[in-house]
Amino acid sequence: MGKGDNKMMKRRLANAYLSSLISISLVLLLVGVASMLLVNAKGVSDYFKENMQVSVLMKQNVKEDDALAFCESLGNEPFIKKTAFVSREQGEKELARQLGDDFLEVFETSPIPISIDVTLMAEYVSSDSLNVVRDIICTSPLVDEVNYQMSLVDALNANLSKISTVLGVFICLMLFISFVLINNTVRLNVFARRFTIHTMKLVGATRKFIRAPFLVQAAFQGIFAAFLAVIALLGVMFFIRSEFVQLFEVFRMELLLSVIGIVLASGLVICITSTYFVVNKLISLGKDELYY
Repeated sequence: MGKGDNKMMKRRLANAYLSSLISISLVLLLVGVASMLLVNAKGVSDYFKENMQVSVLMKQNVKEDDALAFCESLGNEPFIKKTAFVSREQGEKELARQLGDDFLEVFETSPIPISIDVTLMAEYVSSDSLNVVRDIICTSPLVDEVNYQMSLVDALNANLSKISTVLGVFICLMLFISFVLINNTVRLNVFARRFTIHTMKLVGATRKFIRAPFLVQAAFQGIFAAFLAVIALLGVMFFIRSEFVQLFEVFRMELLLSVIGIVLASGLVICITSTYFVVNKLISLGKDELYY
């Protein structure tokens, strides 16, 4: 084999390594996106639950100072995330925007009560917990009634459960596809060097000795591909943050380190595992089988 053939062979191997590196990086990027959805699934669920409001309507004869004091005490309850005091004037303005400025003319006195908009902690947004919360709030003699849409709560919990199931299936499918794609990419990359493996076997090299450089290279390839995938993922997150700011109210960015860990582990495990089995298979092939 001449120098020209050696250069061509090295160029082909370099191109194969580069293409496999890019392919693995793209697949790991998908793993990163799926992992980001997985680790933030609870955050997404909590976001929707904590955006559902419960209205606490005060009795008509309740004074504003008493209602404000009750609002402050209500905010100290463990099941309350936040409260918003709505005065009688604010309630009138809100209804005026909806029904027209003259809607109060038919009443001698304002029928709009003082109210408190309550946002609950996510774990309390369920039918049973809401009933308990309502009973606790209604023990105050200042409270007339507590309003919330039970059908909306049930629909919200049912839909979130369905979304979680679909998301789980999607992530499992993504991980399976990722494993298959990376495995095939590594297989093609190692298969291009089957004659080198055969030569090493002819000179008496053991399986462990033949595998070692391929496994080390696979580890570096997995780490570098994961590094490129993480950079791409950060770029995607930066774009989303600049274009869709509200999404970052749902995503917990402190979990990004977990996602980076998942991408890195996926790259290492899949590349090393695939290389291990492919090299073992090629070592077992006879000379004639190397051409097929």
